[in-house]
Amino acid sequence: MPTNLESLNQASAGLASAEDQNRSSAESLLPPGSLNAPRRPEPVFSGLGQEKGSPPAAELISVSLSYRRGRQTTVVLSDINLSLYDRDFVCVLGPSGCGKTSLLNILAGYLTDIDGRILIAGHHHCGPDPKVGVVFQSPNLFPWLTAAKNIEFGLRMAGIPKAQRRQKVKNLLAMISLENSADLLPHQMSGGMRQRVAIARALALDSKVILLDEPFSALDALTREMMQQHIRNIWRQAGRCFFFITHDVQEALLLSTRLIVMSSAPGRIFSDLPNPLRQDPEVGFEALRADPRFPKLRTDLLEMIQGNSCII
Repeated sequence: MPTNLESLNQASAGLASAEDQNRSSAESLLPPGSLNAPRRPEPVFSGLGQEKGSPPAAELISVSLSYRRGRQTTVVLSDINLSLYDRDFVCVLGPSGCGKTSLLNILAGYLTDIDGRILIAGHHHCGPDPKVGVVFQSPNLFPWLTAAKNIEFGLRMAGIPKAQRRQKVKNLLAMISLENSADLLPHQMSGGMRQRVAIARALALDSKVILLDEPFSALDALTREMMQQHIRNIWRQAGRCFFFITHDVQEALLLSTRLIVMSSAPGRIFSDLPNPLRQDPEVGFEALRADPRFPKLRTDLLEMIQGNSCII
């Protein structure tokens, strides 16, 4: 019977970067002999709802990001190749400063001075686009608008007819379990309620990909647990690709269908693997935590992250 660590490495065989510092830091995490296993240069992963041969919702091709200061050039991200599919729930982990948020900002279209190509639904992506929804650490709601009006704002700017806007907002309020809070202003809502409204606003324009930058980091532990349940239910109903930045390994194991671990200096995708605990999306959080593989997977991921940190 393979160990949890072997399952992780079998799923991600050959996905580690070839650079010496990453391979040396990973050696202690790999089963004996696994470094000699055949390596696939371009792994392919499927979302739960991906049809065979369907195009990615988003694709990054040889993407790199660097900054110049005087004569010095700092490479932030190097040679990122990534395909995201409908119904993927991708959680991105990595040491602080590895470029997770920079990667999200590139997908959002906020950082455009890059090398490489980005495709959203098969089309070139070179700036903010309704096909990509973004949820930040802070909800950033309009304080003078109600929950319903905040969700409706993008629809109104897009010229969607009023009747369609109302029905869409009604459906989204039901999805986020805030049907009875439509007329509340942001200051009348809890932090978790405000973040749910922000998520609904991102979903309103039928975005192909929803980017979430540590959206629960400012919440207390109990609210965070509740929001993890909500985001999982919202993802299941929405059927979109969620790209979720987090520093919380336990959160990643509970939510993701797919786990990405980044290395630093420069930022690269070190590992990209299916979450072995989420083969059945109906399994609840308590059952996942009770799974005997859970604590070992958490430890293995933490060691992988710590092994790929680098102080610049």
